[in-house]
Amino acid sequence: MIEIYTDGAYNPVTQQGGWGAVIIENGDKRVFSGTVAHTTNNRMEITAAMEGLQHVPRDAEVTVYTDSQYLFGCMARGWERKANRDLWEKLDKAAAQHRVEWSWIDQNIPNAHQKEAHNLATAQINRTEPAAANTGELTHIDTAGRPRMVDISAKPDTEREAVAKCNVRMQAATFDTIKKGKIAKGDVLTVAQLAGIMGAKQTPFLIPLCHPLLIAEAKIEFKLDDANNSVEVTATVKSTGKTGVEMEALTATAVAALTIYDMCKAIDRGITIDNIRMVRKSGGKSGTIELP
Repeated sequence: MIEIYTDGAYNPVTQQGGWGAVIIENGDKRVFSGTVAHTTNNRMEITAAMEGLQHVPRDAEVTVYTDSQYLFGCMARGWERKANRDLWEKLDKAAAQHRVEWSWIDQNIPNAHQKEAHNLATAQINRTEPAAANTGELTHIDTAGRPRMVDISAKPDTEREAVAKCNVRMQAATFDTIKKGKIAKGDVLTVAQLAGIMGAKQTPFLIPLCHPLLIAEAKIEFKLDDANNSVEVTATVKSTGKTGVEMEALTATAVAALTIYDMCKAIDRGITIDNIRMVRKSGGKSGTIELP
């Protein structure tokens, strides 16, 4: 039996949210936490449970402890979910991979693990150190102005995940031909899927100063938008290591999209690729960050 103690926190002044999860498995303890901007307390409670479940082995017997009546009621008592449907969908998907029992903890009854989860969450909304992106310093440039690969040897290994997306837009006839699998060069989406995975693996050879990483999983998914004749490409990359996999996810997305273009350009020179962006990353000191 694995126990997961979760909690969420929110600062209404800064609109900064934090979550914490404490996992107890075979006597060993692991802790995870993260922060999200422009959120709510309820979203952080859901996120804490989702993150905790994503960090345990598949098909595990799990008890999730929470002091949130909102989370417990929706997951254990069938309360109506009127908001946060995007996160509920993700939590349901994570919970479906395990045998989960939900347990509510009264805040007035002391519990060391629940208190630790609470402290992890509140620490995230009270962080005072500036994020690396806001320091004005370029970490890939040394004091002499020369390029360098950042030294990450002192950083701890953590489970990391990055999700990137983009859109490939085309003529209606091209879109219909892809759906029917009649492109002369072959099955466009299958080939693009393979290309995206290969792109993730080749990232350190394409982007200067990227660290070679041991990728645990690289997944390419497509969503066909009939109304706009476009293909949404989503790349998810996971790893356990000292640095993130954002560049791997972005590269995978771009390579998959370029492959779609290459296989269809003979019949549609006007194909466009746009809005390549990160939508989510987790792991490391900055925890979980979700972007629009």
